[in-house]
Amino acid sequence: MKKFNFRKVLDGLTASSPGSGSSGGSNSGGSAGSGSLHPGGSAGVLREEIQETLTSEYFQICKTVRHGFPYQPTALAFDPVQKILAIGTRTGAIRILGRPGVDCYCQHESGAAVLQLQFLINEGALVSASTDDTLHLWNLRQKRPAILHSLKFNRERITYCHLPFQSKWLYVGTERGNTHIVNIESFILSGYVIMWNKAIELSTKTHPGPVVHLSDSPRDEGKLLIGYENGTVVFWDLKSKRAELRVYYDECFLALGGQREGRKSESCKPILKVEYKTCRNSEPFIIFSGGLSYDKACRRPSLTIMHGKAITVLEMDHPIVEFLTLCETPYPNEFQEPYAVAVLLEKDLIVVDLTQSNFPIFENPYPMDIHESPVTCTAYFADCPPDLILVLYSIGVKHKKQGYSNKEWPVSGGAWNLGAQTYPEIIITGHADGSIKFWDASAITLQMLYKLKTSKVFEKQKIGECKQTCETVEEDPFAIQMIYWCPESRIFCVAGVSAYVIIYKFSRHEITTEIVSLEVRLQYDVEDIITPEPETSPPFPDLSSQLPSRSLSGSTNTVSSEGVTKDSIPCLNVKTKPVRMPPGYQADLVIQLVWVDGEPPQQITSLAVSSAYGIVAFGNCSGLVVVDFIQKTVLLSLGTIDLYRSSDLYQRQPRSPRKNRQFIADNFCMRGLSNFYPDLTKRIRTSYQSLTELNDSPVPPELERCKSPTSDHVNGHCTSPTSQSCSSGKRLSSADVSKVNRWGPGRPPFRKAQSAACMEISLPVTTEENRENSYNRSRSSSISSIDKDSKEAITALYFIESFARKNDSTISPCLFVGTSLGMVLIISLNLPSADEQRLTEPVVILPSGTFLSLKGAVLTFSCMDRTGSLIQPPYEVWRDPNNIDENEKMWKRKLVMNYSSSSQELGDHQYAVICSEKQAKVFSLPSQTCLHVHNITETSFILRADVVVMCNSACLACFCANGHIMIMSLPSLRPMLDVNYLPLTDMRIARTFCFTNEGQALYLVSPTEIQRLTYSQEMCDNIQDMLGDLFTPIETPEAQNRGFLKGLFGGSGQTFDREELFGEASAGKASRSLAQHIPGPGSIEGMKGAAGGVVGELTRARIALDERGQRLGELEEKTAGMMTSAEAFSRHAHELMLKYKDKKWYQF
Repeated sequence: MKKFNFRKVLDGLTASSPGSGSSGGSNSGGSAGSGSLHPGGSAGVLREEIQETLTSEYFQICKTVRHGFPYQPTALAFDPVQKILAIGTRTGAIRILGRPGVDCYCQHESGAAVLQLQFLINEGALVSASTDDTLHLWNLRQKRPAILHSLKFNRERITYCHLPFQSKWLYVGTERGNTHIVNIESFILSGYVIMWNKAIELSTKTHPGPVVHLSDSPRDEGKLLIGYENGTVVFWDLKSKRAELRVYYDECFLALGGQREGRKSESCKPILKVEYKTCRNSEPFIIFSGGLSYDKACRRPSLTIMHGKAITVLEMDHPIVEFLTLCETPYPNEFQEPYAVAVLLEKDLIVVDLTQSNFPIFENPYPMDIHESPVTCTAYFADCPPDLILVLYSIGVKHKKQGYSNKEWPVSGGAWNLGAQTYPEIIITGHADGSIKFWDASAITLQMLYKLKTSKVFEKQKIGECKQTCETVEEDPFAIQMIYWCPESRIFCVAGVSAYVIIYKFSRHEITTEIVSLEVRLQYDVEDIITPEPETSPPFPDLSSQLPSRSLSGSTNTVSSEGVTKDSIPCLNVKTKPVRMPPGYQADLVIQLVWVDGEPPQQITSLAVSSAYGIVAFGNCSGLVVVDFIQKTVLLSLGTIDLYRSSDLYQRQPRSPRKNRQFIADNFCMRGLSNFYPDLTKRIRTSYQSLTELNDSPVPPELERCKSPTSDHVNGHCTSPTSQSCSSGKRLSSADVSKVNRWGPGRPPFRKAQSAACMEISLPVTTEENRENSYNRSRSSSISSIDKDSKEAITALYFIESFARKNDSTISPCLFVGTSLGMVLIISLNLPSADEQRLTEPVVILPSGTFLSLKGAVLTFSCMDRTGSLIQPPYEVWRDPNNIDENEKMWKRKLVMNYSSSSQELGDHQYAVICSEKQAKVFSLPSQTCLHVHNITETSFILRADVVVMCNSACLACFCANGHIMIMSLPSLRPMLDVNYLPLTDMRIARTFCFTNEGQALYLVSPTEIQRLTYSQEMCDNIQDMLGDLFTPIETPEAQNRGFLKGLFGGSGQTFDREELFGEASAGKASRSLAQHIPGPGSIEGMKGAAGGVVGELTRARIALDERGQRLGELEEKTAGMMTSAEAFSRHAHELMLKYKDKKWYQF
């Protein structure tokens, strides 16, 4: 008996009902209402079948960890007992580093630059001085440090701080030349002040300038060394409150260390800092930065190490910000025994090993080289196959640099636990130099696994070629623009800024082979179209009938000084000789778009790969290209306008020529920017320059016209070394090329790509009516839209097993194509049925006639089965292509289709989730009925949208240009989360923001740092267990026994009592107008982070007592003032009484 499916009947009724909003396959769902559910039986079936388990309680936004080098560093500090390192930045951030896995980020709310950092050694606290003249005390005994106290100076600016070891009194030098003393425990100023006019001689008539150095004497803690900017050094006796010694120098004072002064010679660079460290069994170390002569041009910054008679100069790649000598003991009056030097550079952190004569550097365990080449794109994969991390690491470890110190990394403080999160995570970063880096991101850590250099596929640019076009040289022609990775099949694909696509396959074996390349001519002009007769057009026409008589090798039509038109030439030259490919990812195919009549190929805006089908598809503002990378043939190369044809994709009908070649700039995928910015002609530069330049300095508009990811175009022409004639590698014969289905001749209507990957966007604001018309432009097969001035880019591609047409009863291979005008086209792929035929039989691409529409450019696709489970695209199980044993066997591919047997029932259906820059829709397939629609934003636009899995349920995650992160359940599109997280201040964020499964996301927060965040409530609750501990209980090392004679003649440092000298009893109170004490929020956070039980109660009690004591102190001051007034009144009254006591009445 034939099975009867009631759901199919309801689905069909819904498709034919007037209220369903579906008027035909050409534009179904176009009239869907905002946020409404279409009536009909299908909706009812959806409610009965799919029980959504996600609720708003599952979601919460919080930052997890920040990776990379601290951007624009300014300060450095080290705790020699806890062995943790702190770095302050110009943006007010502090990064605290310990052993691998211990990496903490904290931020000053004011955003003021960090001037100086001082650890309270082995106390679990840190003092920071910022440029807004505020001192902060940070509590490091909790996993997320917080501020306990702040002290704001009102009348003087802070220039330098010094905290002696095991002292609670902090010396603070100011711009006026005064030195104040702060009690660290209460964060209150002492009444003891060293005024500048008392420190210098009375005969001195000039101001000494700001305090630039403070340090106590190693032999006598009662003596303080003060350095002023004008070169004056004062040795101040704290007890007698006078200067014991004054030293004057006629030039500006720069640095001081021990008993040595930094000097600046006329012929040498200034010495910025010097340190003097003693050793028990050898000569002392003298270490300073700068000081080299100016005789050599382009001399790099240097660090000089003097040890006895040996002088070693270490040249650095970047300017030195700060350096510290790491010593065995924290006591300054003992032999320090230095063992390393930590050098903070502008763009790197290195540690030099002082225990070896050649001074090697330690291998840095932190991911400080993310910005080695500027990051241009990112990809994030959570819960990927567990064996991938080990495989990638085993390959990448063979290419690590050598020559590091054989000792362990000296910054080894803190403690780190793996936590509850155990699934593997991988982050991929693409860079401006064409390199790809794979990172192990499991358990909120980051470690580089493997590095791939895509530039090795191409010939190196010759210097002679660059000289011919010196004004139009492209800086980064290999910059990575897009990444696509299938972890299961290990197929990796990249798209570069020079309009190329490279497909890589993973192998454990080294090979030497030629690189196969294809050249595709995609750009065309409708005025030059010559349509062949339909009845004489073969299914796969010969290339000669589609191309002008030009050589594929690109030997003709090159650009020269005489202005010869450049044509049929790729931007880069693929290597022609056999290339040795080491184990790892090996190039399988290179696809390049070529120049057409002097116009460069437009940059790629979308990319998708299917390992199961053996097909790669990519598109740009000109059209779509589909390539079979198994047979190395071009299956389709068509302009976007020709994809709407419901007949043969390989034919074109005659069209009327266009008179006007100008196009409206608002008709492309990123036109939503014009809604976001209300100015009439607001220019939004989405240049990679903000991704590649680390200084974030503004660039004049005239210098940033037509930017490529890191380079320039001028007047619409590519201005790079690529403008020379080039030839590809292993080219296909004419017989192979004859399999190409379509090459579009002619000139491109636009000179450069304008889409989500555009480098510059000029946006004239149009009326809302025009904007709405452009969104809802009809694309039926009967409409000749060629005369409409619209530039439609391919913005999204997706391979899936689905229903291509309305009447389909079974699923088949499909390619979903999304455009910048909000149109969705479904293309059917007819693959050979047998594996043996896949190598020889051609893949046929057929139009389905299915068109769906949304408002705004299409961003992402996904499909769900009838139970609401996410359908993953099919993939091929990985096998080593270079395995000799496998090659001897019969070639057979193993495919995983990712759907259950129940989904193959007759009449079964799917749900297609489509998100654009304005709205999201859920369609029922095969009826193509719009079930749900949600208008995400009206005033802004979506930058990134991903369908992700969380708690075994699918949801749609969106990042909006106004800074909102929104999560919607699927398939009902119910809002689960809407948080104003991060305003779009830099296009770097838009280019690198991405979501992944298990509630994780990341973006490039600065040119050197990656910020990871979570939108999972569970992970937010467990983040404390995953973070490392900065403070671990360690006993402070005991001081060495000085002996009787040393204690007798070695100074009075052991008997010096700072409390007696600086306390309120002897020094009095400081002026209340000089500085203001601000209680920090860290007291509450410290209470939360404290242990439970008695310790927690004691913490709460102490905080309450501190607050009560502060109020009582204020009351005590007022009471004391009243008592003083009362005593004065009583005294005067008593004196008056005594005066007139013995006088008679007549004596008055």
